Amino acid sequence: MAFIQIIEGRTSHYDEMKALTEEFEAQDLGGHTLRRSIRTRDRDDPSRFMVIVFFDSYESAMANSNLPETNEFSQKMMSLVDGPPTFHNLDVVEDKTF
Repeated sequence: MAFIQIIEGRTSHYDEMKALTEEFEAQDLGGHTLRRSIRTRDRDDPSRFMVIVFFDSYESAMANSNLPETNEFSQKMMSLVDGPPTFHNLDVVEDKTF
């Protein structure tokens, strides 16, 4: 079953966070199980962001979370957020395209 995680938070360091993400994505991600990522920024509150990440399954998401590169990236990212982010862990029960 496909799995999506939404990371929701606030940052007063948006440009630094964007640069860090782009640097991470430029690396060889051969061991990663991430299939897709969408970064968003709230139009009405630019300090608020959400990152939506897609995986083949919950298990592949957990394998990805346990990679040393992911842990390093996560620690750096946490230093740029204003307060702890909220994680929404979602099993995909239906996926339709119209």
